[in-house]
Amino acid sequence: MSIKPELLAAAGSLADAAAYLEAGADALLVGEDRFGMRLPGSLTLDEITQVVQLAHERGSKVYVSLNNLMTNDLLPELPAYVKALGEIGVDAVEFNDPSVLTAVKELAPQIKLHWNAEMTATNYSTANYWGSKGASRVILARELNMDEVTDMKPQLQLEAQVQVHGMTNIYHSKRRLVNSYMQQQGRPVNEGSLGKERGLFLIEAERQEEKYPIYEDINGTHIMSSEDICILEDLHLLMAAGMDSFKVETLLKPRHYNELVIRTYRHAIDLYAADASTYAFQEEWMDGIRAIQDPERELSFGFFYKEQVY
Repeated sequence: MSIKPELLAAAGSLADAAAYLEAGADALLVGEDRFGMRLPGSLTLDEITQVVQLAHERGSKVYVSLNNLMTNDLLPELPAYVKALGEIGVDAVEFNDPSVLTAVKELAPQIKLHWNAEMTATNYSTANYWGSKGASRVILARELNMDEVTDMKPQLQLEAQVQVHGMTNIYHSKRRLVNSYMQQQGRPVNEGSLGKERGLFLIEAERQEEKYPIYEDINGTHIMSSEDICILEDLHLLMAAGMDSFKVETLLKPRHYNELVIRTYRHAIDLYAADASTYAFQEEWMDGIRAIQDPERELSFGFFYKEQVY
């Protein structure tokens, strides 16, 4: 029997957490907008406490996103937040800034550290460096191709996580770019009215069929990919390579969509773990996902099979 990789999903509410655990998630990623970026919802410490209780009752884990770009004004608030997470009993935090690593080591050393530097986690040497500093996992860059991902795993001295489904971030700025544009056009907007629920998107003049979701929150402007990754067909290659965690990105997707995706990947993972020699992808696994997939968002392999030009 093969070792099962973890199935991870981001949860934006208590209802999300319960639904995704029921659908088969082994771990949940949650957080608060103050310290984490591009979360499907912002949870208070009390809500995170409830998620931890719910998950631990099922033998599942809870990770908290601390991947914001830490500015000076955030640093005084960080120690108390990290200490509270330790008292709550979260299993790990995602970080990209050494200030988080330092705070966790000093105030909550029982919490594991998952290094998530978004696009810069591209080689095993850098990942192992953060492993030597205390990280137990690296979240690999979304622009790595399949060979780069699978070839890197044997060189890693820490766990590896890859995104297998959903949209990805392609641009971020601390500035309120949409708000600024609206004001220049003489269209003032109310505070917070350009958030995820607004449904805004960008269109390129040359490729008007491509729609890039864009939203603003307290962390600035976020532009997301026009397609959704779906590596289900070749998930076995990642499992054969020994990847430790698969993430389903739930951002900007309805709960029922995410539940179906999680159930589908859960089924595939369980079948492979039971007997890798007889495992085979079944095309009908995709039928349910395609039936509820946004018709304006293509399912693709992302960068897994795109030729890289350096």
